[in-house]
Amino acid sequence: MSDKTMSARDVVARLESGMTIGIGGWGSRRKPMALVRALLRSEITALTVVSYGGPDVGMLAAAGRIRKLVAPFATLDSVPLEPNFRAAREAGALELMEVDEAMFMWGLRAAANRLPFLPVRAGIGSDVMRVNPSLRTVTSPYEDESGHHETLVAMPALRLDAALVHVNRADRAGNGQYLGPDPYFDDLFCEAADTAYLSCERIVDTAELTKAAPPQSLLVKRLHVTGVVEAPGGAHFTSCAPDHDRDEVFQRLYASTPWPEFAERFLGDDERAYRSAVAAWHEEEA
Repeated sequence: MSDKTMSARDVVARLESGMTIGIGGWGSRRKPMALVRALLRSEITALTVVSYGGPDVGMLAAAGRIRKLVAPFATLDSVPLEPNFRAAREAGALELMEVDEAMFMWGLRAAANRLPFLPVRAGIGSDVMRVNPSLRTVTSPYEDESGHHETLVAMPALRLDAALVHVNRADRAGNGQYLGPDPYFDDLFCEAADTAYLSCERIVDTAELTKAAPPQSLLVKRLHVTGVVEAPGGAHFTSCAPDHDRDEVFQRLYASTPWPEFAERFLGDDERAYRSAVAAWHEEEA
């Protein structure tokens, strides 16, 4: 098996302005924030971002890097609406395709299977169709028990140029393992993308992946991974159970601080600088 390890800077060097980037995790949970911060340190812009949105969406929106967002929500979980996303949306700074959570998943699944769309009941009878006039419906070719041909939403494939995800453990070949309570949809993000970059709390030998947890915890297969980045604390300030909880006090700081001020103090030149700045802030608060 080939060694796919690289740095966060190596990952960003492979990305380009105008790409469609999928970002794994959910809200403020297990987001690949080290990779997002590396992206923010670059000049890459005009992105289409596909995400169950959290601070990844908020930071990229605040920095003016998003041209279009595809998402069912953008939340910090304990803060219901991501404040930087809200500000960007209210200012009309980005185009938004807002869909139901199930429709979003179906779009990823269609892309993972290289299908143009998948039919889904979600969205019928809701404002999703009104706010997304480009969405189409399809009629089932099969009769139901009543002899009717059901009308369904044709959710288009959410095809990605690149995916960024974060898990608890990975080996050098790109097998990724989650140890928390929820896989989210990180595997679908990787399968829906032309290239996928996996950051992890710790890189381990392949044999160790099945010693501490059952085989079904192996969420991401090396077949779908382009690069692996060891990034301890790489989901901060979002949670990455069981390795660490969400840093709630720091998240509240982020949510209440203007982006330019937050970025100047905490973004830094690399992750070492970021961690040092966060640690210094916590010491000040203590």
